[in-house]
Amino acid sequence: MNIRVGFGYDAHAFAEGRALWLGGVRIVHSVGLLGHSDADVLIHAICDALLGAANMGDIGVRFPDSAMEYKDIDSKMLLQETMTMLRKAGYDLGNIDSTIVAEQPKLNPYIPLMQQTLAKVIGVEETAISIKATTTEKLGFTGRSEGIVAYATVLIYL
Repeated sequence: MNIRVGFGYDAHAFAEGRALWLGGVRIVHSVGLLGHSDADVLIHAICDALLGAANMGDIGVRFPDSAMEYKDIDSKMLLQETMTMLRKAGYDLGNIDSTIVAEQPKLNPYIPLMQQTLAKVIGVEETAISIKATTTEKLGFTGRSEGIVAYATVLIYL
């Protein structure tokens, strides 16, 4: 069995007039994240980790922010396309371990729905997707509530 591990990272600033999407779920909050797509940092980090593990570039290469077809796109579609590329190459997902870093809003109540949503999009059991939420104890741009960061590690196999 050929096993590969990938790591992904994404960060977006908060912006007025935008919905907040994380893990494919709309989060109730006064502001959303700024980005070319829906700016779902968790899905973007997961896509980067998956693409990196398969040595297929990164999300910016595959879904460039200069391409109008990705303007305001639902990031679940990007994840679905990423999984299609990986499966065409013979890979499948073992598991995802991810962390969202945000001072606000509180995300723990949304984590089960994020796991369900991502599992459905990817086509795996919810137990294959770990999502954790933490803060930076008011340090840095996330601590000042200027934006959100997400990290993801994935295991894929042939």
